Amino acid sequence: MTVLGLPDDITVALFDLDGVLTDTASVHRVAWTDAFNTFLTRRAGGDIGGRTDSLRPFTDQDYFDYVDGRPRMDGVRTFLASRSITVDDDTAASIADGKNDAFLAALARDGVTAYPGSVRYLHAAREAGLHIAVVTSSRNGEQVLEAAGLTQFVEQRVDGNTIVAERLAGKPAPDSYLRGAELMGVDPSAAAVFEDAVSGVAAGAAGDFGYVVGIDRVGSGQSDAMKAAGASIVVTDLDDLLAEN
Repeated sequence: MTVLGLPDDITVALFDLDGVLTDTASVHRVAWTDAFNTFLTRRAGGDIGGRTDSLRPFTDQDYFDYVDGRPRMDGVRTFLASRSITVDDDTAASIADGKNDAFLAALARDGVTAYPGSVRYLHAAREAGLHIAVVTSSRNGEQVLEAAGLTQFVEQRVDGNTIVAERLAGKPAPDSYLRGAELMGVDPSAAAVFEDAVSGVAAGAAGDFGYVVGIDRVGSGQSDAMKAAGASIVVTDLDDLLAEN
Protein backbone atom coordinates (compact mmCIF):
# COMPACT_ATOMS: atom_id res chain seq x y z
CA MET A 1 0.00 0.00 0.00
CA THR A 2 2.96 2.34 -0.57
CA VAL A 3 0.81 4.33 -3.03
CA LEU A 4 -1.30 5.32 0.01
CA GLY A 5 1.62 6.12 2.30
CA LEU A 6 1.01 2.95 4.34
CA PRO A 7 3.04 -0.20 5.02
CA ASP A 8 2.54 -2.91 2.39
CA ASP A 9 0.90 -5.33 4.82
CA ILE A 10 -2.00 -2.97 5.66
CA THR A 11 -5.24 -4.17 4.05
CA VAL A 12 -7.88 -2.28 6.08
CA ALA A 13 -8.31 1.40 6.94
CA LEU A 14 -10.26 2.35 10.07
CA PHE A 15 -11.20 6.02 9.82
CA ASP A 16 -12.50 8.23 12.55
CA LEU A 17 -15.19 10.48 11.09
CA ASP A 18 -15.42 13.99 12.56
CA GLY A 19 -12.24 15.92 11.80
CA VAL A 20 -10.79 13.12 9.68
CA LEU A 21 -13.26 12.67 6.84
CA THR A 22 -15.70 15.50 7.52
CA ASP A 23 -15.37 19.06 8.76
CA THR A 24 -17.70 18.42 11.68
CA ALA A 25 -15.21 18.39 14.56
CA SER A 26 -15.51 22.18 14.76
CA VAL A 27 -19.30 21.83 14.92
CA HIS A 28 -18.96 19.36 17.80
CA ARG A 29 -16.58 21.74 19.57
CA VAL A 30 -19.02 24.67 19.33
CA ALA A 31 -21.93 22.46 20.47
CA TRP A 32 -19.94 21.23 23.48
CA THR A 33 -18.93 24.80 24.33
CA ASP A 34 -22.56 25.93 24.29
CA ALA A 35 -23.72 22.97 26.40
CA PHE A 36 -21.01 23.22 29.05
CA ASN A 37 -21.10 27.01 29.32
CA THR A 38 -24.88 26.90 29.76
CA PHE A 39 -24.37 24.43 32.62
CA LEU A 40 -21.48 26.36 34.19
CA THR A 41 -23.35 29.67 34.04
CA ARG A 42 -26.42 28.16 35.67
CA ARG A 43 -24.27 26.53 38.36
CA ALA A 44 -22.72 29.94 39.06
CA GLY A 45 -26.20 31.38 39.46
CA GLY A 46 -25.82 33.38 36.28
CA ASP A 47 -23.09 35.53 37.83
CA ILE A 48 -20.31 35.33 35.24
CA GLY A 49 -18.10 37.83 37.06
CA GLY A 50 -18.35 35.93 40.32
CA ARG A 51 -17.42 32.50 39.01
CA THR A 52 -14.99 30.33 40.93
CA ASP A 53 -12.12 28.81 38.99
CA SER A 54 -13.96 25.49 38.67
CA LEU A 55 -16.84 27.31 36.98
CA ARG A 56 -14.72 29.30 34.51
CA PRO A 57 -15.91 29.06 30.89
CA PHE A 58 -15.24 25.95 28.82
CA THR A 59 -12.38 26.49 26.36
CA ASP A 60 -11.12 24.94 23.14
CA GLN A 61 -8.26 23.38 25.13
CA ASP A 62 -10.81 21.78 27.46
CA TYR A 63 -12.40 20.26 24.38
CA PHE A 64 -9.14 18.80 23.11
CA ASP A 65 -8.02 17.58 26.54
CA TYR A 66 -11.23 16.08 27.92
CA VAL A 67 -13.89 15.65 25.23
CA ASP A 68 -12.44 15.24 21.73
CA GLY A 69 -12.88 11.71 20.38
CA ARG A 70 -14.62 10.32 23.46
CA PRO A 71 -18.18 8.94 23.64
CA ARG A 72 -20.64 11.64 24.64
CA MET A 73 -21.20 10.67 28.28
CA ASP A 74 -17.49 9.95 28.78
CA GLY A 75 -16.77 13.47 27.56
CA VAL A 76 -19.23 14.96 30.05
CA ARG A 77 -17.80 13.01 32.98
CA THR A 78 -14.15 13.56 32.03
CA PHE A 79 -14.55 17.32 31.70
CA LEU A 80 -16.57 17.70 34.90
CA ALA A 81 -13.99 15.61 36.77
CA SER A 82 -11.27 17.99 35.54
CA ARG A 83 -13.12 20.76 37.39
CA SER A 84 -13.84 18.56 40.45
CA ILE A 85 -17.57 18.91 39.73
CA THR A 86 -19.88 16.06 40.70
CA VAL A 87 -23.39 15.81 39.28
CA ASP A 88 -26.10 13.17 39.23
CA ASP A 89 -26.79 11.02 36.18
CA ASP A 90 -29.79 13.10 35.08
CA THR A 91 -27.73 16.29 35.04
CA ALA A 92 -24.92 14.63 33.09
CA ALA A 93 -27.45 13.30 30.58
CA SER A 94 -29.01 16.75 30.27
CA ILE A 95 -25.64 18.28 29.35
CA ALA A 96 -25.05 15.51 26.79
CA ASP A 97 -28.53 15.93 25.31
CA GLY A 98 -28.06 19.69 25.09
CA LYS A 99 -24.84 19.17 23.18
CA ASN A 100 -26.48 16.76 20.76
CA ASP A 101 -29.44 19.06 20.17
CA ALA A 102 -27.05 21.89 19.29
CA PHE A 103 -25.06 19.62 16.97
CA LEU A 104 -28.13 18.33 15.13
CA ALA A 105 -29.46 21.87 14.73
CA ALA A 106 -26.15 22.94 13.15
CA LEU A 107 -26.18 19.85 10.95
CA ALA A 108 -29.67 20.66 9.67
CA ARG A 109 -28.83 24.33 9.20
CA ASP A 110 -25.37 24.13 7.65
CA GLY A 111 -25.04 20.60 6.26
CA VAL A 112 -21.81 18.60 6.23
CA THR A 113 -18.63 19.17 4.25
CA ALA A 114 -16.19 16.38 3.50
CA TYR A 115 -12.55 17.44 3.38
CA PRO A 116 -11.47 17.44 -0.30
CA GLY A 117 -8.15 15.83 0.64
CA SER A 118 -9.99 13.07 2.47
CA VAL A 119 -12.26 12.43 -0.50
CA ARG A 120 -9.22 12.16 -2.77
CA TYR A 121 -7.65 9.71 -0.34
CA LEU A 122 -10.83 7.62 -0.14
CA HIS A 123 -10.97 7.34 -3.91
CA ALA A 124 -7.28 6.37 -4.06
CA ALA A 125 -7.76 3.83 -1.25
CA ARG A 126 -10.69 2.19 -2.96
CA GLU A 127 -8.85 2.05 -6.28
CA ALA A 128 -5.84 0.46 -4.54
CA GLY A 129 -8.05 -2.23 -2.99
CA LEU A 130 -7.86 -1.01 0.61
CA HIS A 131 -10.96 -1.98 2.59
CA ILE A 132 -12.61 0.86 4.52
CA ALA A 133 -14.51 1.13 7.81
CA VAL A 134 -15.48 4.08 9.98
CA VAL A 135 -15.00 4.01 13.76
CA THR A 136 -16.50 7.03 15.49
CA SER A 137 -17.69 7.87 18.98
CA SER A 138 -20.53 9.92 17.48
CA ARG A 139 -24.02 8.51 17.68
CA ASN A 140 -24.80 10.49 14.53
CA GLY A 141 -22.27 8.68 12.35
CA GLU A 142 -24.80 7.32 9.86
CA GLN A 143 -26.41 10.72 9.33
CA VAL A 144 -23.06 12.50 8.91
CA LEU A 145 -21.78 9.95 6.38
CA GLU A 146 -24.99 10.18 4.39
CA ALA A 147 -25.07 13.98 4.44
CA ALA A 148 -21.41 14.14 3.32
CA GLY A 149 -21.97 11.63 0.49
CA LEU A 150 -19.40 9.19 1.91
CA THR A 151 -21.56 6.15 2.61
CA GLN A 152 -20.48 4.56 -0.69
CA PHE A 153 -16.92 4.12 0.60
CA VAL A 154 -17.73 2.47 3.94
CA GLU A 155 -18.00 -1.31 4.31
CA GLN A 156 -18.55 -1.34 8.08
CA ARG A 157 -19.37 1.30 10.71
CA VAL A 158 -18.76 1.28 14.46
CA ASP A 159 -20.33 4.35 16.07
CA GLY A 160 -21.58 5.65 19.39
CA ASN A 161 -24.69 3.50 19.14
CA THR A 162 -22.51 0.40 18.71
CA ILE A 163 -20.39 1.41 21.68
CA VAL A 164 -23.45 1.71 23.91
CA ALA A 165 -25.24 -1.41 22.59
CA GLU A 166 -22.16 -3.62 22.86
CA ARG A 167 -20.87 -1.98 26.04
CA LEU A 168 -17.51 -1.15 24.53
CA ALA A 169 -15.09 1.09 26.36
CA GLY A 170 -14.71 4.40 24.56
CA LYS A 171 -11.52 5.99 23.28
CA PRO A 172 -8.75 6.20 24.48
CA ALA A 173 -9.45 2.50 25.10
CA PRO A 174 -8.92 0.52 21.86
CA ASP A 175 -12.21 -1.42 22.04
CA SER A 176 -14.11 0.39 19.27
CA TYR A 177 -11.20 0.07 16.85
CA LEU A 178 -10.69 -3.57 17.76
CA ARG A 179 -14.37 -4.12 17.03
CA GLY A 180 -13.90 -2.43 13.66
CA ALA A 181 -11.01 -4.73 12.79
CA GLU A 182 -13.08 -7.72 13.89
CA LEU A 183 -15.98 -6.71 11.64
CA MET A 184 -13.54 -6.33 8.76
CA GLY A 185 -12.13 -9.80 9.45
CA VAL A 186 -8.52 -8.80 10.08
CA ASP A 187 -5.99 -8.81 12.87
CA PRO A 188 -5.21 -5.30 14.20
CA SER A 189 -1.71 -5.60 12.78
CA ALA A 190 -3.21 -5.52 9.27
CA ALA A 191 -5.25 -2.37 9.90
CA ALA A 192 -4.36 1.33 9.96
CA VAL A 193 -6.12 3.79 12.26
CA PHE A 194 -6.73 7.37 11.08
CA GLU A 195 -7.44 9.89 13.86
CA ASP A 196 -7.58 13.63 14.54
CA ALA A 197 -7.99 13.27 18.33
CA VAL A 198 -5.17 12.47 20.74
CA SER A 199 -7.52 10.07 22.54
CA GLY A 200 -8.11 8.23 19.26
CA VAL A 201 -4.41 8.04 18.47
CA ALA A 202 -3.88 6.58 21.94
CA ALA A 203 -6.61 4.01 21.20
CA GLY A 204 -4.85 2.96 18.00
CA ALA A 205 -1.53 2.60 19.80
CA ALA A 206 -3.12 0.66 22.67
CA GLY A 207 -4.70 -1.78 20.23
CA ASP A 208 -1.36 -2.59 18.56
CA PHE A 209 -2.62 -1.61 15.14
CA GLY A 210 -0.25 -1.88 12.23
CA TYR A 211 -0.12 1.88 11.59
CA VAL A 212 -1.61 4.92 13.32
CA VAL A 213 -2.04 8.09 11.27
CA GLY A 214 -2.61 11.34 13.16
CA ILE A 215 -4.28 14.19 11.27
CA ASP A 216 -3.37 17.51 12.87
CA ARG A 217 -5.97 20.10 11.90
CA VAL A 218 -5.34 22.16 15.05
CA GLY A 219 -1.65 23.03 15.35
CA SER A 220 -0.44 24.50 18.66
CA GLY A 221 1.33 21.35 19.82
CA GLN A 222 -1.28 18.85 18.62
CA SER A 223 1.24 17.08 16.39
CA ASP A 224 3.67 16.59 19.28
CA ALA A 225 0.83 15.32 21.48
CA MET A 226 -0.18 12.82 18.79
CA LYS A 227 3.37 11.54 18.42
CA ALA A 228 3.64 11.18 22.18
CA ALA A 229 0.36 9.23 22.18
CA GLY A 230 1.74 6.74 19.65
CA ALA A 231 1.11 8.08 16.14
CA SER A 232 3.25 6.39 13.47
CA ILE A 233 3.05 9.55 11.36
CA VAL A 234 1.28 12.92 11.62
CA VAL A 235 0.00 14.83 8.58
CA THR A 236 -2.15 17.92 8.15
CA ASP A 237 -4.45 16.36 5.55
CA LEU A 238 -5.00 12.82 4.30
CA ASP A 239 -3.84 13.55 0.77
CA ASP A 240 -0.44 14.45 2.24
CA LEU A 241 0.04 10.69 2.38
CA LEU A 242 -0.46 10.49 -1.38
CA ALA A 243 2.16 13.20 -1.88
CA GLU A 244 4.68 11.08 0.03
CA ASN A 245 4.94 8.74 -2.96
